[in-house]
Amino acid sequence: MKNFLIFIFTICIFLNFYSQNTYAFFGSFNRDKDTEGIYVYELDTIRGNLSKITTFKGILNPSFLTLSPNGKYVFACTESKTQNGGSVSSFEFNPENKSLTFINKQKSGGENPVYLTVHKNGKWLVNGNYTEGSISVYPISENGKIKPYVQNFQFAEGSINPDRQDRSHIHSAVFSPNFDYIFFPDLGADKIRTYRFENESKQPLQNAEIPFTKTTLGSGPRHFTFHPNGKFAYCIEEMGGTVSTYSYENGKLNNLQRINTHSDKYKDDFESSDVHISPDGKFLYASNRGKENNIAIFSIQNDGKLKTVGYQSTKGKHPRVFALDPTGKFLITTNAVSGDVVVFKRNSETGLLKKVGKKIKIKNASSIQIRKY
Repeated sequence: MKNFLIFIFTICIFLNFYSQNTYAFFGSFNRDKDTEGIYVYELDTIRGNLSKITTFKGILNPSFLTLSPNGKYVFACTESKTQNGGSVSSFEFNPENKSLTFINKQKSGGENPVYLTVHKNGKWLVNGNYTEGSISVYPISENGKIKPYVQNFQFAEGSINPDRQDRSHIHSAVFSPNFDYIFFPDLGADKIRTYRFENESKQPLQNAEIPFTKTTLGSGPRHFTFHPNGKFAYCIEEMGGTVSTYSYENGKLNNLQRINTHSDKYKDDFESSDVHISPDGKFLYASNRGKENNIAIFSIQNDGKLKTVGYQSTKGKHPRVFALDPTGKFLITTNAVSGDVVVFKRNSETGLLKKVGKKIKIKNASSIQIRKY
């Protein structure tokens, strides 16, 4: 009887493990509402293969995606790179019937929305508009519907590069580990803008004691992430081809280090793009587009500083955005120009990457989010 109960218990654990599915959500610059814009694939967490589950048409240029904390809703920057356009859209994802259903959309409050983030309570959506440099804040209904924005801040000042920094260009929006502050890297102004976030207020963005952190002139801060321990933050600088390391406490950033994302053979025309940290906090990954088309790999030291480990080709062109799965076992990159997606298996000891699975084609692939259900 005892052995039988152990057998039943083991079977239950086995079935529960395999009832969990990991999905990857991809956005694209589809340029045409009559073509597919959002793609959902299932990730084989053993072999690293991707299998198409569903797609969605009828939207234009869903350039960046983010998920609600419970994974029920997908939010997208839509009508990106559309003159006099720009919107944010909401979708419901049902993992049981593997469907993606449009809910609604709102004006982005600016041209060319490029980044979305959701508060941990699922009630607030924050958007960054690149072209003219603005941010918008939206309440989210319980049914995933986006309400009209309640705040919209416009910035104007640029920096030293007249071709790229004639004015503000907000490129991302990232909450602090405690969700009491939010940070906006501004590529055009060479600043990381900071606001307090009071989630119980009708207008949650409030002035911070330190309203911005200056970055190196001409560096072009782009994407931003926090270490799992909450003590360090990292900003990838598109124009500088660098990552800056900061210590973090109560809304304040203190620069610790600035390190190249590229090898010595590259001297200019950098297009550094995205940055993520492995769930174990041991390695940081940074993507380089343009001439390089690779992922720079860094080990993270105890003091938060980075040490270069190596570089991994993305097997395609223009790795705009990439992501790690929740376990940290896989890294998936979107190559926008070559129009493909590549899966890499991550060595948790060395941080190095190895291509696995089969490359899939997604025209102008621009964004990815990964979640286990």
